[in-house]
Amino acid sequence: MNFIENLLIQIPFLNSPFAIKILKSIIIIAILWLFKIFIVKIIQRNITDAKSRYRWRKFINSIIIIVIIIIVGSIWYKGVQSIATFLGLLSAGIAIALKDVIANIAGWVYIISRSPFEVGDRIQLGPHAGDVIDLSLFEFSILEIGNWVEADQSTGRIIHIPNGKIFTLDLANYDKGFKYIWNEIRVVITFESNWQEAKKILLKIANKKSENITTTVERQIKRAAKKFLIYYKHLTPIVYTDVRDHGVQLTIRHLCETRKRRGYTEAIWEDILKEFSKHEDIDFAYPTTRFYDNLKEGKK
Repeated sequence: MNFIENLLIQIPFLNSPFAIKILKSIIIIAILWLFKIFIVKIIQRNITDAKSRYRWRKFINSIIIIVIIIIVGSIWYKGVQSIATFLGLLSAGIAIALKDVIANIAGWVYIISRSPFEVGDRIQLGPHAGDVIDLSLFEFSILEIGNWVEADQSTGRIIHIPNGKIFTLDLANYDKGFKYIWNEIRVVITFESNWQEAKKILLKIANKKSENITTTVERQIKRAAKKFLIYYKHLTPIVYTDVRDHGVQLTIRHLCETRKRRGYTEAIWEDILKEFSKHEDIDFAYPTTRFYDNLKEGKK
């Protein structure tokens, strides 16, 4: 720092302390930024995994920004020799004016240290749900799902959420623990239909579609149970029976991969339509209006 100041003083037109501070700040920023570029190139050359490379790049960016703030701040606040004292004075001066910024930085520290979610996870924070695609010092970005699009598929919009929201909104993580969710498909048939046979057909279809994931799910649940209190007694599909105003409701409940819910639902519905078409004693129900006439019903 003193070397740079002595070098700048020798320049004839730099006789103003203010101009010297500006040039010192610019030089410090340029040096640290070039250092960051050099480190990032080393990371890109030696780390092949895209996710790891992204995390390291974001980490280096954040560290460089923090170092720039501390060093440049110490230049403008002459006499503050202790970094701790400088940070204390700085935080006291801007705590009220920049409370949202401080909350976002605190949120970033919490996300980095506690890992409630990572880049690539599917989350829901308050009203917004999507896949996390970026995490920075002040905000994180998600690729939105849901909204006007059904079955948790992408809308194509990117939503930027301040990091501070992590302290005030409820967070749901689709991928933390294990990467499967419970999906339900409701099928309503008429009261006159053979609902016992329909239930057997639905259970057979559900078992056929989920037989390849049961072993994987069991392994993931055992791994997740070491950290979270997660316990499922039954992982195989089941069909529940219920009654609605217009018919008998049979609900298929099964496990599916987080990002493939719509694909599973489509495949199961196609099999249901094919199988039900083979049975004349099974008919889909829908809301209808019935007029009751005693004479036509054979009553007095």
